[in-house]
Amino acid sequence: MQSATSTNRLSDRMAATAARLTTVSRRLTATQGLNGFTIEELCEEVGVSRRTFFNYFPSKDDAVLGIDETEETERFATEFLALGSRGWRAVLDDFILIAAGHAERSGFGLAEHVDFHAALEREPKLLVRFMGLNREREQLLVELIAVREGVPADDPRARACADLFGMAIKTTMARVFGSGVADLGQGVEFDIVGSIRECLATYRTILEPADPESADVGPADAAPQNPHTNPTPRKDLP
Repeated sequence: MQSATSTNRLSDRMAATAARLTTVSRRLTATQGLNGFTIEELCEEVGVSRRTFFNYFPSKDDAVLGIDETEETERFATEFLALGSRGWRAVLDDFILIAAGHAERSGFGLAEHVDFHAALEREPKLLVRFMGLNREREQLLVELIAVREGVPADDPRARACADLFGMAIKTTMARVFGSGVADLGQGVEFDIVGSIRECLATYRTILEPADPESADVGPADAAPQNPHTNPTPRKDLP
């Protein structure tokens, strides 16, 4: 019977091999397109056999997308549910915690995300599939949140948590590709998880309930009057 340590080491090695296959396939797709390289060429660069490749992914498309839906979903669900319900604020904190662990296990950094973006731009069919997978994942995430928090699947708070996390990811990617960071090349450090955490902190600041002691509305806080709106006429005037 294998010990827990041996099992974890085997899992880590398998995760590293899958990540390497995804990293190289994304780079090759970004520079050559899906039809520009074979599975054999990919395996040769990674240092694995063709048979090993198919133990991880059914096709090059799946390798580029980096998906193993069963394992990925089960791992996330197990980690998320194990943390237990501790209020709605903790849901977002746990997303960050799990995302940080995933980033560490996968070894994906800025260069890998840049290659992935370039691969999706070069292969529209991959982009379409990626968008479909994201919609499925978002719905699964909503359902998982609802289960942990003990609310119906259509509870708007569960959807809001998933939407806020998705917005934080989109904002982070916009920072990478909109600020020129992605064009600086290898060796550039960009804390993707830290950026997501910062985005969520910003959302919380905006959505934080007002302090009851400062809830009184003064003249400066009153709603501005529209200068083009005619005032209500006085009845005592002709």
